[in-house]
Amino acid sequence: MATSGLVLGANDSGSWIWWDWVGRHGDTLYSAGREHVVLTFWAVAIGLAIALPLGVAAWRWRRLLPFVLGLSGAIYTVPSLALFALLVPVTGLGRATAEIGLVGYTLLILARNVVAGLDAVPADVREAALGLGFTPARLLVQVELPLAVPAIVAGVRIATVTTIGLVTVTALIGQGGFGQLIYDGLVRDFRTPLVLGTALSVALATAADVGLVLVERLLTPWSRSRGRAVP
Repeated sequence: MATSGLVLGANDSGSWIWWDWVGRHGDTLYSAGREHVVLTFWAVAIGLAIALPLGVAAWRWRRLLPFVLGLSGAIYTVPSLALFALLVPVTGLGRATAEIGLVGYTLLILARNVVAGLDAVPADVREAALGLGFTPARLLVQVELPLAVPAIVAGVRIATVTTIGLVTVTALIGQGGFGQLIYDGLVRDFRTPLVLGTALSVALATAADVGLVLVERLLTPWSRSRGRAVP
């Protein structure tokens, strides 16, 4: 863990000399940013890999919908620090604990948007495809899921921004990221890493949100003139 060894020099305590500190800890900032991005990327990617089939199944077989959304919603309501603490006796203080907790928080957002996206597919489009002889599987892959992309990407955007914020908490179980800067700033009563870690986390969330908006527009060019299906 690169940032767990963040060392504040003897002259750092209480200092507001931002650029001097940045100049001396550039490698630490880079490592924290890389850890933050890696944790976020895998949490959202694994969450989407789980939520996509779950959302499709819950939409196709409505009896599953209360179970899928209820279970993922129950996880979402658990305070993040409490969830990580509950996982530690099972999975230990490591990357697995952080990723399991983060993935759990993405499931409700992603599964709900998959269902919302499929619900938004126009009935006449679905009927036209069935009239052309599409099987249910072909209808799902070639018609329904492509039309649900705006809602799914909107869910990925929200899940990504939420996860970037939650990753700061994983510093308390030794997973670094910008949360390590915030944690060390609090412990050492040194405001520069605290404020810098917070600002970089917000900047990363903003950049990810803007980047995913661009991805959404590239994947759904037809939505530019109609507006987005799910705000």
